[in-house]
Amino acid sequence: MKNEIALVTGSSRGIGRAIASRLAAEGKWVAINYKTRRDCAESLLREITDKGGRAAIFQADVSQKDQVDAMFDQVERTLGNVDILVSNAGIIANGMFQDKRPEEWQTAFGTNVFGCFNVVSRALPNMLSRHRGAIVVVSSMWGTAGASCESIYSSTKWALIGFVRSLAQELTASGIMINGVAPGVIRTDMTETLGEETLQYLADTTPIGRLGTPDDIARIVSFLCDYDHNFICGQTIKADGGFLN
Repeated sequence: MKNEIALVTGSSRGIGRAIASRLAAEGKWVAINYKTRRDCAESLLREITDKGGRAAIFQADVSQKDQVDAMFDQVERTLGNVDILVSNAGIIANGMFQDKRPEEWQTAFGTNVFGCFNVVSRALPNMLSRHRGAIVVVSSMWGTAGASCESIYSSTKWALIGFVRSLAQELTASGIMINGVAPGVIRTDMTETLGEETLQYLADTTPIGRLGTPDDIARIVSFLCDYDHNFICGQTIKADGGFLN
């Protein structure tokens, strides 16, 4: 049986990196996608190959369809057809609604929503022809509940949850699973900008008593990628330590 090929977008750092590392440890051949941080992608590649895994790195801005198409062509030539797609690449856009310019909305939707559309639409033809495939979309707990200063980000992540629920109705009969995960506050380079005092407050107000880690999310994504033992369809699993219960 051939090794499954997993493409993880935005996998040079943070949650995406943890997902790619875990899937590689489970025997998947991993396509590491990055936009600008080639150094981080290369360090992950070394980490995976040093442990006996197989991976390769591919640059693409997922908001640009031509770059996504070129990336998939390279992945298929280098590793093979994508069996597992994790749409993880995303950007934040915090701030007061009245201070946000239309371009900021366009940029956020371009990466978070149309980026997901671009990679899913490119992965589907091969999955449909084989009647098999797993897609996991990384949303956010702010896609399940609004918050002050999160109007743009919440809107993009809510759109992804609706996308997963709707597309599952089309794809499941063709043998393709699509699900999502909605992380809470996860300690990454991105959240470090909030400052230690804010992070401690968030940890204290999380019922589980701590912030999440990228590995927490990677375990859930790995479970959702387990095509042969998964009865979950069209769902977005909220993983926020009880923050929004």
